Amino acid sequence: MSVHRDSQLDMFAKASPAVVKVRGPSRRPPSQPTARSDEDMARTLEESGNYRILRKLVARPIATVRRPGFPQLGVILDTETTGLSHRSDEIIEIGAVAFTFSDDGAIGDIVGIYGGLQQPSRPIPPEITRLTGITDAMVEGQVIDIQMLNALIEPADLIVAHNAGFDRPFCEAFSRIFAGKAWACSVSEVDWSARGFEGTKLGYLVGQAGYFHEGHRAVDDCHALLEILDREQGRGESPFAELYRASQRSRIRIFAEHSPFEMKDHLKARGYRWSDGSDGRLKSWWIEIDEESLDVELSYLRAEIYRWAEAEPPILRLTAFDRFKI
Repeated sequence: MSVHRDSQLDMFAKASPAVVKVRGPSRRPPSQPTARSDEDMARTLEESGNYRILRKLVARPIATVRRPGFPQLGVILDTETTGLSHRSDEIIEIGAVAFTFSDDGAIGDIVGIYGGLQQPSRPIPPEITRLTGITDAMVEGQVIDIQMLNALIEPADLIVAHNAGFDRPFCEAFSRIFAGKAWACSVSEVDWSARGFEGTKLGYLVGQAGYFHEGHRAVDDCHALLEILDREQGRGESPFAELYRASQRSRIRIFAEHSPFEMKDHLKARGYRWSDGSDGRLKSWWIEIDEESLDVELSYLRAEIYRWAEAEPPILRLTAFDRFKI
């Protein structure tokens, strides 16, 4: 009988028992799992195709020196208010993030931040508290520091707001420091749809870009908007570069004054909006277009609305210094 001497003992051997060495378990230390960073784990989940990861949006620090090549100064501004009317409602919070940028729209560094609360003359409506998280207790005795805010606004070449048509009237009603400044709107002056976004609300843009942040507080929203505006996303230029170019072009506002009443549905379907005259505009239907579309729009009004070839509806040319006021 053939026996492997290392593992078995020949029970029929007449010689004295052999010493047998029996193999035990390996004495090598067990392998330790490789430590993986949060980013490694996130990337693994993303690459599986079964998960989408949202990364926390981290605000950029304030730069200690201004780098050369970024001579322009922009301010991203956001307000929280007690309601929708700049005539009857009030600002309860302002956030502002100042940043440098180049002549071709490349963003440089953050160079200043301001955030402040203000107690309104009346209690904050419950729906505003639910939306913003700002309570009467938080704003009690609080006053926005105009001098600190002005230190950012006064030297700014451009103020950016996500819905400037809302923020600019509130800001100009709040303080004269905003008068005469150039404004840009990151809702209407960036083609988000062409960049693959299906909506323009800031929370949606942030989420689809792969981030999350503490929304509906003014400074946090400013930081979030800055990051989204600085993402190229394979387009060759950032949303901010597109926004800056758009802000430099003049726009035309056409007022379809004295248009026949029965044509109102046609105007509305074409994108005209009604002004009752209370906001300083003419009492009429109006639309805002770019310079290149002026001849086409005038031809439409003369042929389809007035049906008079010599009709000359009032027009108003607007720059970034005039737009979004009301």
